[in-house]
Amino acid sequence: MIARRPLTAAALFAALALVGCAPAPDGAGDTDATDYCARMVTNSGGLEDRSFNQSSWEGLEIAAEEFDIDVDAIVSTNETDLAPNVEQAVATGCQLVLTVGWELAEATVAAAEANPGLHFAIVDEMVDADNVKPIVFDTAQAAYLAGYLAAGVSETGVVGTFGGDPQPPVTLFMDGFVDGVARYNAEHGTSVRVLGWNKETQNGLFTGDYENVTLGRTTTEGLLDQNADVILPVAGQVGEGAAAAILERGVGSLIWVDNDGYETLPAEYRPIILTSILKNTQDAVVEIVRSDLAGEFDASPFIGTLENGGVGIAPFHDRTPLVSAELQAELGALTAAIIAGEITVESPSSPG
Repeated sequence: MIARRPLTAAALFAALALVGCAPAPDGAGDTDATDYCARMVTNSGGLEDRSFNQSSWEGLEIAAEEFDIDVDAIVSTNETDLAPNVEQAVATGCQLVLTVGWELAEATVAAAEANPGLHFAIVDEMVDADNVKPIVFDTAQAAYLAGYLAAGVSETGVVGTFGGDPQPPVTLFMDGFVDGVARYNAEHGTSVRVLGWNKETQNGLFTGDYENVTLGRTTTEGLLDQNADVILPVAGQVGEGAAAAILERGVGSLIWVDNDGYETLPAEYRPIILTSILKNTQDAVVEIVRSDLAGEFDASPFIGTLENGGVGIAPFHDRTPLVSAELQAELGALTAAIIAGEITVESPSSPG
């Protein structure tokens, strides 16, 4: 189990716990890591995508410091780079190759089958291979909380979401978000609407891109034009365009994904960020490196949940005045109920 640390934002965050950067586990210092190295291959979003490439790399950097190992990243700039970059990572002779994103699944499995003595891990995709460990997250659980929050702070009764494309790691966020809004409506007798995603039909609004910020801006402008005042983009760097549109209009709030957008997006967007739906990729990566160093690598998936601290929501930062003490208490109670199994957040895209 990966260790947790509590978040620091008021009453809610006494209930919400995120995985903490644990100290080197007992016995880790006894492992001769002198010759151990790990290589990471990004998807085409690049290393500083303010999303899971960046978080995964931060995890490897933490592992390098804690265990005194050599790490490096091989950055993909387009789809044609993916397979060659995995081959390049394998050619380094490193013991662990970490790949990021579903786009790398085929190349990762092919390399793993060709190199059964090496260990691989892949972020955000389930694959079946004896020497590949999937790192996936049940983000629907945290998105459920974010949807409930969005409905609770909306002044127009309309919120919106859009994705990069209809892949399970994307629609998982959207399913949880919609269900959280529905839960708020059921609890409060309201009728907050969600634009951009229909969970029942699994159809919604997608940009078809994860890098074109202009698409994020125009897509968000369309949602704002329909009175949405909380926007959840699940589209990597495209989401920065959503932030720009909200800031320019002077109305609405943004919910970021993967990491705390308040910390990773340009500071000018801080005033509009309501929260972020977090994947604690960093500590999952650290734990996998620790296990590999200790000779305990296995291919069973790591699935991040609210219970193990793998997912959560970030503090409300500058938007805290919008979130009443009552709403914070309700979010804390929902978190506890999900962890206890009293509420099951379901999605066709759920991992495991």
